[in-house]
Amino acid sequence: MMNSTGSGAGGSTTVLVVEDEPAIAQAIAHRFSAEGWRVEAAGDGLTGVAAAARLHPDVVVLDVMLPGIDGLEVCRRIQADRPVPVLMLTARDDETDMLIGLGVGADDYMTKPFSMRELVARTKALLRRTERAARAAELAQAATPDPPLVIGDVTVDRAQRRVLRGDDEVHLTPTEFDLLLALAGSPRTVLTRERLLAEVWDWVDASGTRTVDSHVKALRRKLGPDLIRTVHGVGYAFEPAGGGQEPEDA
Repeated sequence: MMNSTGSGAGGSTTVLVVEDEPAIAQAIAHRFSAEGWRVEAAGDGLTGVAAAARLHPDVVVLDVMLPGIDGLEVCRRIQADRPVPVLMLTARDDETDMLIGLGVGADDYMTKPFSMRELVARTKALLRRTERAARAAELAQAATPDPPLVIGDVTVDRAQRRVLRGDDEVHLTPTEFDLLLALAGSPRTVLTRERLLAEVWDWVDASGTRTVDSHVKALRRKLGPDLIRTVHGVGYAFEPAGGGQEPEDA
């Protein structure tokens, strides 16, 4: 069943909420609607996939545990059809679930129970990051793009948002790419979790620092465990392979 609420034709942002608990879905829909967004809610996975194909939403808020097909499969199918930022909701504070969610294309996650204030703030931050990436892509096409960033055996192509390690391309989500760019732009410099959260997620609340940790683990899975050093109690540093090579333009 599909529910719809919103601010009318004047709303410029469309949000799809895929959540099987009606009370939670309605609460989220009403809170987002108060922001002036158009909101639709789907109560199961297959309906959510169909709604995403029909609506082309700007952002999807997606529960992991759903009837029919689960949120991970919903995320895979949505991303295969059309890349869209996804914020996943999970009832379990299980890092394995979070890493799997990030691995299928989710950009962020929150654990239930959560505050509506934080959900709105995180969703707004996700929308800002998406808009910023789109503007950067437009500028890259209209002007001479920035040359790739080469650090050790890692190449970060800022214009095409592609990453190579050696000769092998590494497929990253938009958030993973932004996180790598923030770290690789200052190699061997320790960046605090709070700084990374502010720069990459546009979010400045310490409650989100575990999001940074999970995304770093996802990056290590894709790039290898040797590139990002944990500085316990502080944050992370990008350690390029091969010693003291500084970033250079290709």
